[in-house]
Amino acid sequence: MSMEESEQMKQLNDIFKRFDMDSDGSLTHLELAALLRSLGIKPTGDEIYALLSNMDENGNGYIEFDELVHAIMPDINENVLINQEQLLEVFRSFDRDGNGYITASELAGSMAKMGHPLTYRELASMMAEADSNGDGVISFNEFAALMAKSAADFLGIKVA
Repeated sequence: MSMEESEQMKQLNDIFKRFDMDSDGSLTHLELAALLRSLGIKPTGDEIYALLSNMDENGNGYIEFDELVHAIMPDINENVLINQEQLLEVFRSFDRDGNGYITASELAGSMAKMGHPLTYRELASMMAEADSNGDGVISFNEFAALMAKSAADFLGIKVA
């Protein structure tokens, strides 16, 4: 394994741990879906189940880290992992109190600081678009999904 590959493995492991909510060393189909979405891959429910059954080498219904590696290492490119790191930095700069969520006021403050003050309507619409589970705050996964979508829109790529 090259240095580059071992660095990718380490980053992938960090990402895996972040989405392994119960820290049991395996991902459920929901945790897998969230992880893939954070990488800008947006599979449908059916695709998730197909992916899960293809990836699940030991047939236990969960994805262990090595199964994830076998499935995505061949396809993973530098940019995907680099983007995770950069996104996390941007996310942390927005998340002023460091609690892992971006509130509307943190979003407004950060946008104003970057020279893009938002109207109330713009703020409300950004929050509504980003806050996919409706809990009133933006988690890292929601932030990553929004950024992946923005990048795709910007590049004119259609993502589901």
